[in-house]
Amino acid sequence: MPKIMSDDLCCNEFKKWSKRQLLEEARPKARKDAKKPAWLPRVVLADSFATRDALVVVFLRGGMDSLTTVVPYGDANLYTLRPNIAVQPPGSPDGAVDLDGFFGLPPAMAPLLPAYQANQLAFVHAAGSPDPTRSHFDAFKFMEYGNPLQPATLFSGWLARHLQTVPPLGATPLRAMAIDDLLPKMLADAPDALPITDPSTFDFPGNPGTAALRQAVLENTYALAGAPLAGSAQSTVDTINLLGTIDFDNYIPAGGAVYPNSTFGRAMKSVAAIIKAQTGLEVATVDLGGWDTHNNQGVIGGYMANLMNDLSSTLAAFHTDMQANMNELTLLAMTEFGRRADENVSLGTDHGHGSCMFAMGGNIAGGQVLANWTNNELLHPDLLYQNDSLDVTIDYRDIVSEVLQNRVNNTDLGTVFPNYTPAFQGITV
Repeated sequence: MPKIMSDDLCCNEFKKWSKRQLLEEARPKARKDAKKPAWLPRVVLADSFATRDALVVVFLRGGMDSLTTVVPYGDANLYTLRPNIAVQPPGSPDGAVDLDGFFGLPPAMAPLLPAYQANQLAFVHAAGSPDPTRSHFDAFKFMEYGNPLQPATLFSGWLARHLQTVPPLGATPLRAMAIDDLLPKMLADAPDALPITDPSTFDFPGNPGTAALRQAVLENTYALAGAPLAGSAQSTVDTINLLGTIDFDNYIPAGGAVYPNSTFGRAMKSVAAIIKAQTGLEVATVDLGGWDTHNNQGVIGGYMANLMNDLSSTLAAFHTDMQANMNELTLLAMTEFGRRADENVSLGTDHGHGSCMFAMGGNIAGGQVLANWTNNELLHPDLLYQNDSLDVTIDYRDIVSEVLQNRVNNTDLGTVFPNYTPAFQGITV
């Protein structure tokens, strides 16, 4: 498996883990004595229900530096803390592209400007998980299980609990999909969810001429195994057949959209094709790793600039491609934590706290940067979290909960995020 990012940029925690090991760590541990919490209900089916958005969740693994991706150039403290690596204000050479007179996008993120100006993209700054951990893997667990600052008693992900508490949109074997080789923790215990590394090659292996016969033999064999193995095997076969109806190789994005020929670009292009095919897919998750930029961050022409361009160009293509479906689609992007406010001696940034979320969709209150930026100087030394990082002033659960209730028709937020009362921030319209 490829590494999440180059060894000369990331911390020792990431160096010790391959992509597969990272995802294995994110899987719930099997325990004979582990029981689901009493509040976790069974799937509730309904005869009729309102149409709801397809939900795409992009996880930016590694700790994205939000002070670069969405630059608070109006806070003068930024340039004191980062004299060498801060993106300069609009009007400067290689300066930020202005958003609202206070925040801006670095040049590498400029492809997102049209979506922002169309009021279909919003940024939520100084946001994230309130848990103080600066361990990537602990932060993954708390954020994806949805239980920061709480005892580790959950064995399912928040996206899984969402799917467990709303009826399926139709008779589909694939309610949720992770474009990866294993399900992320946020989908742990989700009904009808599969990890699929490449949907375009998710077909029955072997000679196509004998595939139908061999498939029938396997189906009959696994049917004798009983639950849950029989159901899982049949669901996988049904998903293979479902995705086989989509011509991924000849898919032409709408509006002239061009996806980058990157792993992330190809994954998002596949998600677009599946949603447009009306397969009944409700949730898709896609990872973009590499944000652990301890050394030589390179925000204008280096490593991080290239990573930001992959992110922004892909999301811009997805926005263009999905215009006809934008009113039935919501995309959320988040990261486990941000970076420290000050640059380090290696011209990078170390593990911090608050970061930034992205929200895209036809019913997102776009064209704004939601932020509680105290006195326009949240980066003042007296306001930094633990004296070194951007604070979390908006809990990620507030944003997710508002989307789940208003765009995905899930009112059981107490099940999705136990022991938490969300405060809606106006991210939806």
